[in-house]
Amino acid sequence: MPFQNIQDIIYLCIEMDKAMTYIRCATYEDLPRLMEIYHAARGIMRDSGNHRQWNDAYPSEGIVRKDISDGVCRVLCMKDEVSGEENVIAAMAFIEGPDPTYERIYTDESMSTETQWPDRNPYHVIHRIAAIEPGHKAAEILINHGFDEMLHSGGQATIRIDTHADNVIMHHLLKKHGFTPCGVIRLADGAPRTAYIKTVIK
Repeated sequence: MPFQNIQDIIYLCIEMDKAMTYIRCATYEDLPRLMEIYHAARGIMRDSGNHRQWNDAYPSEGIVRKDISDGVCRVLCMKDEVSGEENVIAAMAFIEGPDPTYERIYTDESMSTETQWPDRNPYHVIHRIAAIEPGHKAAEILINHGFDEMLHSGGQATIRIDTHADNVIMHHLLKKHGFTPCGVIRLADGAPRTAYIKTVIK
């Protein structure tokens, strides 16, 4: 990680009306809210026609607990400046590579022909990115934070991310913000996912 005491660092993003928005590392106290967010995200997927990604058991509480204990779970919060009440509205796992599922990449979902990533730069991976409801630009804020976190300790930042072929919302978001589709990777359970990459230079 780029910071020595990342649990103590709060990343100020923007101010919206009377609410301050910031990103911090998740704690176990956030766990119930995180499970609510992932439940809501599955509903958003189903409503948009994505019925095959993230079954009812994913991500499990055990997976989310591990993200918290590993220090990789980031949460986007809104804090009312009058009442002081904090509301977690989105989350992601931001993990330093290499990721074993990204070691091999294929041209398409048949996974019969291998291809190559555009570069072999050190990278971070975003997994389990989700928001409690659409419309907050929450995913965009979290992704941009990932680049900022990496650029804090170096002049170049590369992020890899994957999503289901049916996740039209995420495909649109990633392309809109400059991610390049590179092919298809295979998850640990063998399922295919479309892989994206983006590099930012300070």
